[in-house]
Amino acid sequence: MKRMIVTAVLGALMTACTNAPVSVDWPTYHRDAGGSRFSPLDQITPANVSKLQLAWTYHMRPASSTPLPPSSDSSDEIPMRRSRFIPSEATPLVVDGRMFISTPYGRVVALDPDNGSELWVYELPNHDQPSTRGVEYWPGMEDSEPAIFFGTRSGKLIKLSAATGQPIASFGQGGLLDMKTPEVMNGSPRASLGMSSPPLTYKNLVITGSRVQETPSLGAAGDVRAWDARTGQLVWTFHTVPRPGEFGHDTWEGDSWKRRSGVNVWTSLVADAERGIVYLPIGAPAFDRWGGDRKGANLFSNSIVAVEAATGKYLWHFQTVHHDIWDLDLPSATLVEVKRNGKTVPAIAVMNKTALLFLLDRVTGQPIYEVKEVPVPTDTDIPDEAPWPTQPMPVTPPPLSRLEFKMSDLADVTPEHRAFCEQLIREKNIVESRAFQPLRGDSAVASFPGSLGGIDWGGGAFDARLGYFIVNINELASHQQLAKRPDGSWGLKDGYVYFWNPETRLPCQQPPWGSLVAVDVNTGNIAWRSTLGVSDNLPEPLKNTGRISAGGPTLTASGLTFIGGTDDKRIRAFDTRTGAELWSYKLPASIYGTPMTYRGKSGKQFVAAVNTGGFAGDAVDSDTVTTFALP
Repeated sequence: MKRMIVTAVLGALMTACTNAPVSVDWPTYHRDAGGSRFSPLDQITPANVSKLQLAWTYHMRPASSTPLPPSSDSSDEIPMRRSRFIPSEATPLVVDGRMFISTPYGRVVALDPDNGSELWVYELPNHDQPSTRGVEYWPGMEDSEPAIFFGTRSGKLIKLSAATGQPIASFGQGGLLDMKTPEVMNGSPRASLGMSSPPLTYKNLVITGSRVQETPSLGAAGDVRAWDARTGQLVWTFHTVPRPGEFGHDTWEGDSWKRRSGVNVWTSLVADAERGIVYLPIGAPAFDRWGGDRKGANLFSNSIVAVEAATGKYLWHFQTVHHDIWDLDLPSATLVEVKRNGKTVPAIAVMNKTALLFLLDRVTGQPIYEVKEVPVPTDTDIPDEAPWPTQPMPVTPPPLSRLEFKMSDLADVTPEHRAFCEQLIREKNIVESRAFQPLRGDSAVASFPGSLGGIDWGGGAFDARLGYFIVNINELASHQQLAKRPDGSWGLKDGYVYFWNPETRLPCQQPPWGSLVAVDVNTGNIAWRSTLGVSDNLPEPLKNTGRISAGGPTLTASGLTFIGGTDDKRIRAFDTRTGAELWSYKLPASIYGTPMTYRGKSGKQFVAAVNTGGFAGDAVDSDTVTTFALP
């Protein structure tokens, strides 16, 4: 009898725990500050995902508006039709019955997440453009209401009431803060400085990265700053290029640190809120293909840097590329947990564009698996370049993307495509490459990964139950060659180019050209690899090639991985445990960002994505937020 009572009590307690409320919203870009992009929702499952259907669609382009002019910033992103508008890379947020989204038409809107109807609209002044990857929600404090924060192309930081969409007058000047302060503008008041990614809020702080120029070398600083979320007052600044007396200053030869641009966080900051640590994934220095005017390792470029969230105090760093001359950045950082030797290690997974995955202890910065400094090629005919002789490469996990090109790798999917690639090699004098092959002036190096990167801003997602870190991988080279400029510096001879047929968008090496990969962080092994995307312009037996993608995956507690991103205009669902593709839906245009999922007021689980395209062949009137749900 006692056993029955105890069993009943335990059962009741387990039921109570199971029924405890969980967050069904998506309050920040990666859903949580650590960047896991994992939702506890489980209404849509591997068993019923094939029944997903369109729920509602919101057209972001107002009928009376005209597209904004393209950005003046240089870009290494997938070739886009920039003559029309700036494609959205946004992930919507859903909090307390409202969806918040930035649009490519100078507006931030709040929608009813159950039906897509507009709740409020904020139009930016002076034809400005909100950050293309979305906005940040701040829950407020006792003396401050919940708010929406976002940066703009012109360097403003804006705070809106989450309830009404009106600027909050107590912040900055009437709700707008000018981030182009003299300290970061480096004596170049007309230099480019804005934001393409959302800021990150932590307690009473809003922490910002920036989008700055990639060329020329001198311009606005890429410093990371924290502002008081109530007033806009500057609280702390972290110098991404160390000043005299600061740690790392000696990694810049002579005065090459002065007025240096680049070295910025243009993707998403992540935080360990429990430990009060913010992690800064920092990009390459400007100019990012030539380092003759900045000899040295160039900290903190291409580094993950841990700082004290409240003060910006430096804690530790790990540099993934020394003296970057390939634009390899560091766009991806995700907090993970590694179970090893009977212990759970709080860790962070970081990747630069090579798609090398470094798993580091997030408290100390030490690698969890062995990392070696590997000798790399240093041969170049650029007289004043000094390539770094070694680069850090993890022994485990293995590289997730190819790092070299040999002529024997040339694609032969069709005779016509093979002939095009052979002609391209002859015309551009394209040569083979090894990992970290320096660029040259006498020939074009087929560098893997290319300008887009093996991974990019979408990064990965983490399922702590399986220990799987899941990320989409590109296989697209750039055939890059340097040319001397009149001022003695070196730049790209043909600009940002890709090793493919630009008409058919078929890369010139053997497929697969895109994959979805799961890494078991508890072992460092690849758990599975699935082809991601199809080439619709190839004959049916040859279509399963994988495609170039942007954005990243989203995971759910039911064991699903949702991802758009591919230039074949699909959104897909995969089985997180096995990598099997379970569902796909073709849209009028490609998704250029990352899907998300939430529970509406009706109790229904939705999957939402922004499809504005930007790829060749996308529908003109397809600038939409599109949602799916079960019947």
